[in-house]
Amino acid sequence: MFTGLVQAVGRVERRGRALLVEGCSPFTPLALGDSVAVDGVCLTVAELVGDGFLADVSEETLQRTILGAKASHGAAVNLEPALRLSDRLGGHLVSGHVDGIGEVVAVEALPQSWHLELRWRDPSFGRYICDKASIAVNGISLTVAGCAEQGARFWVAVIPHTWSVTALRDLQVGDAVNLEIDLLARYTERLLAATSPKPEGAAVTTAWLAEHGWG
Repeated sequence: MFTGLVQAVGRVERRGRALLVEGCSPFTPLALGDSVAVDGVCLTVAELVGDGFLADVSEETLQRTILGAKASHGAAVNLEPALRLSDRLGGHLVSGHVDGIGEVVAVEALPQSWHLELRWRDPSFGRYICDKASIAVNGISLTVAGCAEQGARFWVAVIPHTWSVTALRDLQVGDAVNLEIDLLARYTERLLAATSPKPEGAAVTTAWLAEHGWG
C-alpha cells in the first residue's frame, strides 16, 4: 500500500525484459522484494542497481499502464516506497494497481495553483469520479475539484509544492497518465451490487441509494 505522496522523481528505462528504475536515494536503503510505486504502479525490487533497482514487469502491467512507453525513452517517474504501519497517512490509500489510462486535456498556470484537466480513455470509469473524491494521477494523491461528462472528464488543482516536487510539471496536453480510483469507491460499488442488485446498466444515484436503505 502507498499514500500517494511522492518522495522522489527518478527515471525508468528498459533493460531487456525488465525495467530499470533509478533515483531512489531519498528513501534508500532498499532490499530485495521491497515494493516501490513507480508512477503509481507497484513494482517489486528484483535486483539492486546503484541508487535504484531492476523490476520484472508482466504483459498485463505493460498493457494497462504507461510504464512501457515511458521506459522506451527514459522518462521521469514519480517514486514512493511502500507505506509502513507507523507512517502518517498524508494522502489517501493507494494500492499501486492502475485502473485505467487518462489523457491530459488542459494544463493552466493560475496565480496560486495549476489547473490540470484529464479525461479517461475508457469513459465508463467516470462513474467513480465525483467532486472532492480522491484520485491517484501517476501515483500522486489528488482531490477532484470538478467533473463533467458523468466523470469521464475531470480536473484537479495542484498546489505549488506538489507541482515542484513531482513529474506533473512535465505534463503537456495529449500526454497519457496512469489513473487509480479511490479504493473506497471500488469496494462500495461491489458491496452495493452484492447486497442490492440493480438492473444491468442502471446508474447508482442518490435516489437509488435511498430506495435501497443507504443513507
